Amino acid sequence: MANSFTFELVSPEQLLVSREITSVVIPGSEGDMTVMADHAPTMATIRPGIVTLAGADGQEDRYVVFGGFADILPDACTVLAESAIHVDAIDAEMIKAQIASAEKAVVEAQHDVQQQKAREFLDQLTTLQGAILPA
Repeated sequence: MANSFTFELVSPEQLLVSREITSVVIPGSEGDMTVMADHAPTMATIRPGIVTLAGADGQEDRYVVFGGFADILPDACTVLAESAIHVDAIDAEMIKAQIASAEKAVVEAQHDVQQQKAREFLDQLTTLQGAILPA
């Protein structure tokens, strides 16, 4: 049986999750990463995507996050999300509003670097939309 560790998912509005789990998959800016007990201390930026928790009972729980940071320690992992919601509570209009905001940011970007970051965020949102909403 895998060792458990404490996981917390926090958004500016609330603490969404605080419990013992055996693993979590986090959408890191450099790619998805799986965190388990005794992981090396790490800080990572989060891209829009799905955080998947696995408990000792084998049950999975999924949350959609829209960026943020992960603080990983050997006995704990905290995801500080810019915004987060349980995957069952997400709807098409919410994603469309995020995409519209990102499209506006691309158009209004003042510099090439700012525009590139806005385009990357828009691409990540579009990928997320395809992953969680039916076509």
